[in-house]
Formats: sequence, structure tokens, C-alpha cells
Amino acid sequence: MTGEISPAGDTPGERSTPELRASHQDRDRVVEILRVAAGDGRLTSDELDERLEVALNARTYRELAALTADLPAAGTGRDGAAAQPKDMVKIDCKGASTQRIGGWVVPREMEISAVGGTVRLDFTEAVITEPLLRISARVHGGNLVLVTKPGIEVDTEDVALVGGGVKIRPVGGWNHPVQLRVEVSGTAHGGHVVARPPRRSFGQWLLRRPRPYQQSMRSLRS
Repeated sequence: MTGEISPAGDTPGERSTPELRASHQDRDRVVEILRVAAGDGRLTSDELDERLEVALNARTYRELAALTADLPAAGTGRDGAAAQPKDMVKIDCKGASTQRIGGWVVPREMEISAVGGTVRLDFTEAVITEPLLRISARVHGGNLVLVTKPGIEVDTEDVALVGGGVKIRPVGGWNHPVQLRVEVSGTAHGGHVVARPPRRSFGQWLLRRPRPYQQSMRSLRS
């Protein structure tokens, strides 16, 4: 099984039409496959940059298909089988830092304890197979940081604050269909729960390039 895409609506045995025009959703899907492949070591950083540029400017399915023909689809393992999320993942962080980055498989539930430390969950390249992730958090003098992207919605209404804080960005949410809803509950005692997009690199900042996904931020749109 490869990551090659075909036009939506094709049925088995029906030949796809390669010159059909690609949509924003089609381009986003290919970008996700490329990012996961890079996180797995299948693409170098230069190859990723080159393919991302082509994907973001692609106009047809033929152009997009060429970028993923040699890659497994997002959400599949090395043998082509669908990735299976764990029911529960527990993270206990005391006075240190830990993170989940790259193509990690998002579980159904997480129990996170950050006492004087920082737990960072980066969803920008994560393998998402379920529509909902429930996080039970205990943040005491530490930080829980969720790095999001368009399609990731974070709900912190059930977080009790005791001298702590919650910050969700973009403030108005993403201008994009929801792919994953993250529901966070628990306590923040002198600690912080933060959901934000990825930051610009120093080089991007020097070149004054826009923040990642800026055009998809509802709060930044006029």
C-alpha cells in the first residue's frame, strides 16, 4: 500500500482521471503523508522541503500522486498495516522534560503528570486514527504544551486552575474541518496548559516568513 492518492468518488475498477483539479483538502492530505514520512526517516529534510513546495502549489491529482507514490499512506505502519492506537498512554514527568514528536500514533486516552517539568505533545506530524483524544492532566509547577495544526481542536473547559493558566492559540480556532478533538481535564496548580501552532525557526524569523498555518487561523482572518 502506498500513499498515492486518487480522486475522491472513484469506485473499484473505475479508472481515475489524473487531470482532475486537486482541492485544499487533497493538498493537506499529501502534506501530512510527507511530514509523517520525514518523521519516519523516509525523506531527508531537503527532500521534504522540495516535495512540500510542489504539494502546496500542485493543481492536479497527477502532480500530488507523483509526490507520494513511493511512500506508505499516513496512518499506516512500516508493513503497510493500519496503525493501531493504544487505549491508554501514561506520562509521569518530574523536574524534567519529555515530548512526543514526529510520526507518533495518537492514543485514545492519556494520563499526564507534569510536576516541575514540561510535557510537549507535537501533533503536526502525528498519526491520527481516532477523532477524539481525552487527556487527564495534573500540572503542578510545570507545563503541558500541545503543538497543533489546522484540524486539531483543543478543549480545556474541564481544567481547574489553582494559580495556573491556560492559553489556547489561535484564539478563534482553526478555519479548517476538525480532524482531532483533544479534551483536556484535570488541574493546573501553579502550572500552565498551552495549545499553540509550531513556532517559526530562527531562519524563518529572520526572513520574515509568515508563521506556520497563519492563513488557517480564524483569529487572524479579517
